[in-house]
Amino acid sequence: MRRRDFLTGAAGLLGAATTSFAARANVPTPFTFDMAPPMGAGDEAKFIEWGVKTRGEDPKFLTERFGRYLAMVRNEDIVDERHKRAFLCTPREKFVLKQNLGRAYDHAFLDIGWGVTISGPHIVGRMTSTINPQKGEKVLEVGTGSGYQSAYLSHLTDQVFTIEIIKPLAERTRATYDDLIKDGYSEFKAIGSKNADGYYGWEEHGPFDKIIVTCGIDHVPPPLLQQLKDGGTMVIPVGPPGAQRVLKVVKTKGADGQVTVARSDIYNGRIVPFVPFTKLEGDVIKGTHNN
Repeated sequence: MRRRDFLTGAAGLLGAATTSFAARANVPTPFTFDMAPPMGAGDEAKFIEWGVKTRGEDPKFLTERFGRYLAMVRNEDIVDERHKRAFLCTPREKFVLKQNLGRAYDHAFLDIGWGVTISGPHIVGRMTSTINPQKGEKVLEVGTGSGYQSAYLSHLTDQVFTIEIIKPLAERTRATYDDLIKDGYSEFKAIGSKNADGYYGWEEHGPFDKIIVTCGIDHVPPPLLQQLKDGGTMVIPVGPPGAQRVLKVVKTKGADGQVTVARSDIYNGRIVPFVPFTKLEGDVIKGTHNN
């Protein structure tokens, strides 16, 4: 936790059954924050043409991405142009296992190994929209997983920090980022990653404007709250195992210096089960951080 560890290299860890084997893009046009993919309800054909020409991506996955995008807009999981662009520019198919390529854009959590999952696109969109990162803001993600959430965030801000507790998964995902950067996805250079216990945050790079937690716990970790800036927002699944509610947590400091924390439920009480917030004892993952 005392140094930034980008875990560069390790490309050899990408085994035949671990990462997406969708045809690689040679990205003709580097990402910019003013990039404007077609995003109107009737723009599917234009978006596919744009994605092939500008991003060098597979028309099949571009079609599936646009279809899921329309469903997310209808469901109000993404509500403004910045977040619409972020979803449309993030190739989810690059972050799923080979055997799940056909389900990359399903409304589902998908297995990525080690007993953990890649969250469904709707919850990723809703949680990201809730913290609403702005360009230049520091965002911390706890639970790197497949890498999709941080990839999505890199289209909203150029300062993304992500922590993964499972060492081989952290190494595999870092290798995925590095491989995609070489392929032309320069926006992923904004992602700093390390293998650690995310309960304690990443103090060296705090405080953070926004924090997103992608594993379930029965309380808000005090170190994360401490590393959240005054006026900052965190989104975190809180509740007993398998029965979390996704909370928006806003930290404010009054004129008298008193800190207050306001909580609200982004799904109005709906249960959304997440994988558990596990903990490290030495170098071994053992149990969870639940009280």
